[in-house]
Amino acid sequence: MKKDCLVVGAGPAGSVFAKELAIKGHDVMVVEKKQEIGTPKRCAEGITKHGFDKFGIKIHPLCIYGKIKGASLYSPSGKKVVMEGEEMEGYVIERKIFEKWLASEAIKNGAEYMVKTQAILMKRDNGKWKVKIKSIEGVEEVETKLVIGADGVESKVGRWAGLKTVNKITDYHSGIQFEMANVNADERHIHIFFGRDVAPLGYAWIFPKAFSANVGLGILEKGAKMKAYGYLIKFIREKEEFFRNAQPIEINAGGVPVAHFTEMVAEGVMLVGDAAQLVNPIHGGGITRAIHSSIMASKVADNAIRKKDFSTEKLMEYQKMWDSEYEEKTKKLMKLRAFLEKLEDSDFELLADILQGEDIYALTQAKLSFFIKKVLKKPSLLKLAKKYLMD
Repeated sequence: MKKDCLVVGAGPAGSVFAKELAIKGHDVMVVEKKQEIGTPKRCAEGITKHGFDKFGIKIHPLCIYGKIKGASLYSPSGKKVVMEGEEMEGYVIERKIFEKWLASEAIKNGAEYMVKTQAILMKRDNGKWKVKIKSIEGVEEVETKLVIGADGVESKVGRWAGLKTVNKITDYHSGIQFEMANVNADERHIHIFFGRDVAPLGYAWIFPKAFSANVGLGILEKGAKMKAYGYLIKFIREKEEFFRNAQPIEINAGGVPVAHFTEMVAEGVMLVGDAAQLVNPIHGGGITRAIHSSIMASKVADNAIRKKDFSTEKLMEYQKMWDSEYEEKTKKLMKLRAFLEKLEDSDFELLADILQGEDIYALTQAKLSFFIKKVLKKPSLLKLAKKYLMD
């Protein structure tokens, strides 16, 4: 079997790439190891509206299970800071439908899909990649000059291509989430909870949906006294005002990368989305960045196929595009993450007193200078700011 391009993984990154490349007239195949695209979800399912508007993507209405006007952030003692505004508007989607819709869009534009089909080996041979895939029908081989790794945090494509695809253990959060029915939370907002006793070196969340809510947390286990599951049960028990008479209807768990590594390409290979760990280091959100990476990679792939040049140097155009857009911002966010991980609960209380909703949004966008000015009169915060945020 010969293809212009093989995409491994049919999450948002893989399907958006496949659609973009198929639109350009290329023969692209997507293989997905799961028997059903979109499951299981490892995601709170929140996305911003302006991010998708930027890419010209109009989400199918049936993917949207909640419309969000803003966020409510809670300090360890329960102080609430509200974030609202155009930038905060968004949706809580249903990933099981959203990912199927993205795949359907790719197929309508000419992409070929195989589900319950796993890439089990990939070898370089005479300027081409030979990828063994295992499906219900058995093992066969796909020959292609370009492989796209859209196979998530544990990317095998990256490892087979000789790329460094594993970060330090401290750059992964342990995440667990219930989808719960009968949660009593303002459906116009997502709700974020901070505190070392709530979610050490991470945060807990409630993302309301049409008839349920995603309730979960992410922690860094080095600062934890128990596993993530224990913190989630404790959180639900202690926040009775939200969870009185609520019950779980689904549970999911997984690792969340909170740092980006730099190796995104090799000869005939590009990594997109979580395979390249392209998440926001502060909140761990990755859908928008994954889609943007695939749009960038598809442009480079189109040019590479037309010029028959799949060299590392040629494909590096993709990594350069990404770095031009995100490198400086990500470095600042990594500094901010290091700062936040050193805060005690008393420091979060101070932040709740001095920050407004628009300030917190600015921080997530890597705008740090105004924040440093705000902490000048807070000695405990200033000391940490000097160490982690000031050059």
